[in-house]
Amino acid sequence: MENASEQIQLQITGMSCASCVARVEKGLQKSEGVLEASVNLATEQAVVKYAPLKTTPQRLVQAVEDAGYEASLLSEDSKSGKELKEQALRHELHKVLIGIALTLPLVVPMLLEPFGISWMPPGWVQLLLTLPVQFWLGARFYRAAWGALKARTGNMDLLVSLGTSAAFGLSLYHLLKYGSHAGHGISPLYFEASATVITLVLLGKYFESRAKQQTASAIAALQDLRPETARVLQGGIEKEIPLRKVRVGDEVVIKPGEKIPVDGLILEGSSHVDESLLTGESLPLSKNVGDKVTGASLNSDGVLRIRTTAIGSESTLARLIRLVESAQMKKAPIQRLVDQVSSVFVPIVLAIALLTLLAWGLGTGDWEQALMNGIAVLVIACPCALGLATPTSMMVGTGLGARAGLLIKDSEALEIAHSVTTVAFDKTGTLTQGKPKVSLLHPVDESEERLLKISGSLQQGSEHPLAKAVIEVAHDRKLSLEKAGSLKAIPGRGIEGVIDGKTYILGNRKLMEERGVSLESVLTVATQAEDEGRTVSFLGEAQRSTPLGLVAFSDEVKPSAKATLKRLHEMKIRSVMITGDNAGAGQHIGRILGIDEVLANVLPEQKSKRIEEMKSRGQIVAMVGDGVNDAPALAAAHVGLAMSTGTDVAMQAAGITLMRGEPLLVPDALDLSRRTYRKIQQNLFWAFIYNVIGIPLAALGYLNPMIAGAAMALSSVSVVSNSLLLRRWKPASQNHLEVS
Repeated sequence: MENASEQIQLQITGMSCASCVARVEKGLQKSEGVLEASVNLATEQAVVKYAPLKTTPQRLVQAVEDAGYEASLLSEDSKSGKELKEQALRHELHKVLIGIALTLPLVVPMLLEPFGISWMPPGWVQLLLTLPVQFWLGARFYRAAWGALKARTGNMDLLVSLGTSAAFGLSLYHLLKYGSHAGHGISPLYFEASATVITLVLLGKYFESRAKQQTASAIAALQDLRPETARVLQGGIEKEIPLRKVRVGDEVVIKPGEKIPVDGLILEGSSHVDESLLTGESLPLSKNVGDKVTGASLNSDGVLRIRTTAIGSESTLARLIRLVESAQMKKAPIQRLVDQVSSVFVPIVLAIALLTLLAWGLGTGDWEQALMNGIAVLVIACPCALGLATPTSMMVGTGLGARAGLLIKDSEALEIAHSVTTVAFDKTGTLTQGKPKVSLLHPVDESEERLLKISGSLQQGSEHPLAKAVIEVAHDRKLSLEKAGSLKAIPGRGIEGVIDGKTYILGNRKLMEERGVSLESVLTVATQAEDEGRTVSFLGEAQRSTPLGLVAFSDEVKPSAKATLKRLHEMKIRSVMITGDNAGAGQHIGRILGIDEVLANVLPEQKSKRIEEMKSRGQIVAMVGDGVNDAPALAAAHVGLAMSTGTDVAMQAAGITLMRGEPLLVPDALDLSRRTYRKIQQNLFWAFIYNVIGIPLAALGYLNPMIAGAAMALSSVSVVSNSLLLRRWKPASQNHLEVS
C-alpha cells in the first residue's frame, strides 16, 4: 500500500509560455508526495502522478496556485466542456475588439502623419483611450507577471508588462510635465505604442487559442460521438433514458441510422456497423448474433438488440479518449531541450534589454530612444512560440492517428518512429490472417480419423490458432474427442498429454528431435509441405522412435501485406520477419511478400533477443506483433506496434496500437511520425529564427515597439498554424481499402 500511486489531471489557466510550464512543473514536483508531473502548454493541462498517502488533489491544486496560476481538477464533465471553451473564446474576442476600437484612434493618425495629415488626439484623450487597454485588458499580463516575480522567475507576461508599462509611464510623465505641449518636439507620447502592443498580443493570443482548439479537434470529435440517450428494454417496453443511467447487463435496442450508445453483445438482429471514427476502417462491418459492438459506432441497416457489457469510463471510446489524451500530455524527448532553453530565455532577454538601454543611452545621450529600443527587445521576444512548437504538433499528430486507426499511447513512440530503419514482423496474425486451416493429414500407421482424434483430444481447450483449426476439422467430421490427462504445454515446441494410458506428443521438429523421434518416414511429405509455405506439426508417442503422422496447416497472407512491404521499401526501411514456424514456411511467405530477411524457428523467449541483436548493430527497430509471445519483443524494440486484433498483453507492451488488423497501418504510422517530426523541426526553426533575428534588430534600433509586438504575436500564431497544416495528411491504408 505504501507504494500505491494515483494519477489526476489538472486544468491550469494563466500560462503563456514555456517558462510558465517550467514553473508549474517545478512547483508540482517540489510538492510532497508527487512522483511525476507533466504540463502541456497547448492543452493547458497537467498530469500528476502522486502518492495518495502523502498528499491530496487539493494540495496539488494549491501547489499550482502557489506558483502563480489557477488550477482545478479535470473531471469527465469538464473534459467535454466544449461550450465553456467556446464561451471563453468569444469572451477573448470581445476583449480584442474593444482593444482594437480603443487603439485605432491612436494608430490611424500616426499612419497618416507621413502624408502631412495631423489628426493625433490631444494628450489627455490619448491617456483616456490607453488607460482601459493598459490596466483592464492588460491586467492578465500584470497578474501573471506578479506571479512570476513572486516565484523569482520570468515569463512572456513579464516582458510585455515591463515593456508596455515603460512606454505608458514615460508618456504619462511627459503629459504631466508638459501638459498640452506633450506629444510635440522634445516631449513625445508613446501611448499608441503601449496600447498597440497589448492589443496585438491579445489578438495573437486569440488566434492562438482558436488554433489550439483546432489542434484538439480529434479529441472533441471522439467526445462528440457519444449519444446522449439510449433505448433500454424494461419489462418488455422500450424506454429512452439518459446514457448515464444505463447499467451493465441492460438490454438496449438500436434502430437503423442510430449510434450505438454502449459496448455490448448482439442478442438479436444483424446489421452493418460503421466503426470508421473509432478504428479508421472505411467499410461498414457485418455484425450478427454473438458479435461484439462498440459504443459510438453507427448502426447502418438493421434493428439490433444488445446486452450492455461496458459503460462510462470502462467503454472502448472512453479508454480510447484517455489514451490519446495521455499521449498528448506526455512530453516528447525533443521538448526537454526546449524546456532547458526556455528556463534561461527570459533572464537573457531582460539582460539584453538592459544592455540595449544603457548602450543607447550612454552612447547617444538620447535616453528616450534608448528606452524605446529596450522596450522593443522586451516585446519582440517570444518564449510562447518555443513552448508551443512541440506540443501542438504532437496534438495534431496523435489526433490524426486516432482518426486513422492508430492509437498512439506514447508521444515518445511517435517522435522516435520517424527514424526507424528496420521493421520486424511477427508472421501469424500480423502478415497472415491468423486463422490457419488444416490442409493435410498424413498418418503413418493410424487412419486419418485416429490421427485427427488424438491431435484434437490433446488440444481441447487451447486458444492456439493451430489447435482451433484441428478441433474445427474434428467437429466437422463428427469425431468424439477424448479427455487427455497430464497435459503439459511446451512453449515454442508443442504439447504433451496422456490418452488411454499412453503418452503422446504433438509439436514441431525441435520437439521431435528432443524426444528422440526420427522423422525419416515422413520427411519427404513434411519438406514438400514446408516448401509450399505450410506449417507442419508431428504426432509422436512416448517409447516409440517413429511418428504416428503429421498435420499440415495453411494460413493465407493478408491481402494488403504485399503492399505494406512495398511501401516500406519505398520509404527505405528494411523488413524482417521473426517467426516460430519452420524455415520452409517462413521463406515461402518471405518470397511472396518480398521480405528482406526471414528469421525462422525462433522461440518466443528468443524474439526479444533478436530485436536486441538488431539494435546492437545500430538499427532503429520497430516491432509489429499481436500475441502474448510478442510482448517482450514489442517492449524491447525502439517502437512497438501491436495489432488490436491480438491480445491485451501485446497492446500494453506497445507504444502504438493498430486499431484494426491492417498491416498498411504500419507504414502509415511511420509516415505520420516523419511528418509530425518535420513539423516540430519547422516550428522550432521559426520560433528560434524570430528571436535570433528579431532581438538583435530591436537592440540595434531597427524595430519600434509596435512592429515588435506584431512580430511576437505572429510568431505564436505561425507556429500553431504550421502544426495545423499537418491535418492535410491522409493515411495510405484508407486509399488502398477504397481501391480494393
